[in-house]
Amino acid sequence: MMMTTQRTAAEPEVPQEDSEQTFDRLVDEGEQRLGRSWLGLAATGFLGGLDVGVGVLALLLVEHVTHSVLLGGLAFSAGFIALTLARSELFTENFLIPVVAVVAKRSTVAALARLWAMTILTNLLGGWVVTGLVMVGFPALRSSAVEAAQSYVELGFGWPAFALALIGGMLITLMTHLQHTTESDGVRLVPAVIAGFLLGAGKVNHAIVASLVCFAALQAGAPFGYLDWLALAAFAAFGNMLGGLSLVTILRLLQVPHKVLAERHRNG
Repeated sequence: MMMTTQRTAAEPEVPQEDSEQTFDRLVDEGEQRLGRSWLGLAATGFLGGLDVGVGVLALLLVEHVTHSVLLGGLAFSAGFIALTLARSELFTENFLIPVVAVVAKRSTVAALARLWAMTILTNLLGGWVVTGLVMVGFPALRSSAVEAAQSYVELGFGWPAFALALIGGMLITLMTHLQHTTESDGVRLVPAVIAGFLLGAGKVNHAIVASLVCFAALQAGAPFGYLDWLALAAFAAFGNMLGGLSLVTILRLLQVPHKVLAERHRNG
């Protein structure tokens, strides 16, 4: 006689449990990030710029030797591996974790604005320093840096550039979400490598990554200036923010509306 088993209505669905646990992790970490001191924010953001600079160095070295965009993109993921293991931060990583904490009323919009402003400024400062060192220490990479930066400069401000900026924000916010579905550093490296490869090989319009490549080119004598970079970076940052928030964060919150409402009620 064969017996069959069926899931009863009282049994929770595992995917729902996972989403709720991820939400709790995001809220707790978001509260911690938003509560950092000014010095803590500056140090973490500066280190994030340095870590991504490691990826830019790897990308330029590999592209210079192999002339392969795909291999260069794979090498670039070294920066995101460093970012993950060192627990530093990128501006674009903060479109999920601290936002969830604010939505849950664990912190304020003012604290979120402070975090965003400090992180992007210190990311760029750290990136400018490390790319300057790379250009001094590896003069053979200067032509490669200028060539790599041209792919971002030539995007301009049209719809293709905006679409790539949306994708850039979506990729990093998705990476952040996936990394917080687990507590294993080994598992967290998988989305870091995938996101790093896609950003590097796809020349995706990511405000920090594109800025660091442009910084290397500018310090190598690029045919464009810092004002040109600033306009492109601001455009990319807006697209990244919109892509991360609308294509990942809001949708992830809609997966667990009861948890969001419960947290807001508890903290409101």
